[in-house]
Amino acid sequence: MVTKKFPQRPIPLLEQIVMMKKHFPDFHLQWRKNIVTWIGDIQPSQLSRCYRVKISHGLHRAPHVYVLKPDLADGSNGEAIPHTYPGKRLCLYHPKKREWSQQKYVSETIVPWTSLWLFYYEIWQITGKWMGGGEHPDLKRRRKRTLSYLLKHFKSD
Repeated sequence: MVTKKFPQRPIPLLEQIVMMKKHFPDFHLQWRKNIVTWIGDIQPSQLSRCYRVKISHGLHRAPHVYVLKPDLADGSNGEAIPHTYPGKRLCLYHPKKREWSQQKYVSETIVPWTSLWLFYYEIWQITGKWMGGGEHPDLKRRRKRTLSYLLKHFKSD
């Protein structure tokens, strides 16, 4: 007998809100059109500066994290900030490795990962080396592959 596996249900937004309030009560909440946005301060270590971050999350959508204050600066030699997407959205995990899913709490994954990212960002600012490991998806390669795929498969005759 073949059993069909159904995907696990995503954690409801209300449950995400309750867990964030429990673990990060000082984060400010906005909830509009099934998108929850939290804004709060994170200080990665006692020696670190304080960062104001914005986390937006909706059902069936990966959370997006931005640093609002202070502005993130490029490296001293003009090098772009590692592990960010366009618009300086933080790259906290590799999407294809499924390190984050809709069955995980933002408060237990995204917020700690953001703090860790900020910690490694501060080290990168000093040393010029990203010590946080990880693998950032190659956006240029993905765009080229997508464009070449489209040209190859959707050529008009």
